[in-house]
Amino acid sequence: MLKLIGVEAFYGKIKALHGVSLEVPHGKLVCILGANGAGKTTILKTVSGILEPETGTIHFDQQRIDGMDPEDIVGLGIGHVPENRHIFPELTVYENLIMGGFLINDKAILEERLESVYHRFPVLQDRSRQLAGTLSGGEQQMLAISRALMLQPKLLLLDEPSLGLSPLLVQEIFDTIKELHRSGVTILLVEQNINQALRIADYGYVLTSGKIFLSGTYEELRREEKVREMYLGEGKYVRRARLWGM
Repeated sequence: MLKLIGVEAFYGKIKALHGVSLEVPHGKLVCILGANGAGKTTILKTVSGILEPETGTIHFDQQRIDGMDPEDIVGLGIGHVPENRHIFPELTVYENLIMGGFLINDKAILEERLESVYHRFPVLQDRSRQLAGTLSGGEQQMLAISRALMLQPKLLLLDEPSLGLSPLLVQEIFDTIKELHRSGVTILLVEQNINQALRIADYGYVLTSGKIFLSGTYEELRREEKVREMYLGEGKYVRRARLWGM
């Protein structure tokens, strides 16, 4: 469904992506893993048209989309849930959701989509007239996801959905992502919570300094010493300390 080939992107004179190539097959959940500043968010921004790649190509449903305007990319069926949610805090929950359905001209379809997201997240219906900025962090994340779902995207881009949430809410958000995946939504997930992300993903790419240096399934990446040492806290020094009871 999505294919990046040799994508390079810059912020001013700083190169953020170095020849990134990856694929997201139809119906799959693919995650991009890595530390802060690795370039994960930049990949999603280039896919959704917020940032134009300097070189390389991006293909969605066999159509080349690099260089297209963001609103046109949304119209093709790509929904983007940005890092830190970026809801409209001075608008109500209902108004935020209506903004998510800005391409829908049929009132009946709009109401049908609203009912669908309310069914998935009943708390949003309970708070539909409440200002979005007064919601809890977990509720704001649910709203950001629901806003993207209003257009029933073919591909959902999720950027750090667990960021800043309590462990209980993190589990709830990941349960929601698993449910979306089971319902047939294709997902490209950016996460620092590697254990959680890999457990629900079909495939993962590990990014460092704007380059992909490892990729594979959960089990394949778990066997990589570099991944265990850098991201899972299971490097040789950690294991040696455990052995000696430290």
